[in-house]
Amino acid sequence: MITSTATHEADATLERAWAALETVPDPEIPVVSIRELGILRDVRRAADGVLEVVITPTYSGCPAMSQIAEDVAYALDVAELKPYRIATVLAPAWTTDWMTADAREKLRAYGIAPPTGNCGSAAVSQEKVLRFVPRALPAPCCPQCGSAHTERLAQFGSTACKALYRCLDCREPFDYFKPY
Repeated sequence: MITSTATHEADATLERAWAALETVPDPEIPVVSIRELGILRDVRRAADGVLEVVITPTYSGCPAMSQIAEDVAYALDVAELKPYRIATVLAPAWTTDWMTADAREKLRAYGIAPPTGNCGSAAVSQEKVLRFVPRALPAPCCPQCGSAHTERLAQFGSTACKALYRCLDCREPFDYFKPY
């Protein structure tokens, strides 16, 4: 297969962009990158040839999205990858299934219980199941001591995407990243 120089340069540019964006931290949880959280969805060439970065918020009203877009722009500027455009895409909706295993472990080490279970976004079936009653999920384990003996104190923690829990063994409060 013969590739043109332009195609090779475009691929190298995309690789440089991915590398630059790999280090962009989530502004609310700085120990994980937006790529590890699944917020960074794609880096591609748009039809007009401009570099396009696609991001999806953890929920549609996420107040950190403007900061994330600024941080993405800064990383691309530092890497001298102009021109570019940042597109915020709401569909498909972000899901905790997009988090990497590394992100989950980093959350735990940071003191935030990672989401448990699988939300089913990667299901092979094309059926859309409507749930009118939330499914019962097991309580998260304490990220401090590992105990499963925990209780929810509040539906919302330090941010809307987290709930506040307390370990009944070590008595430490902790955030739980809710599965979506």
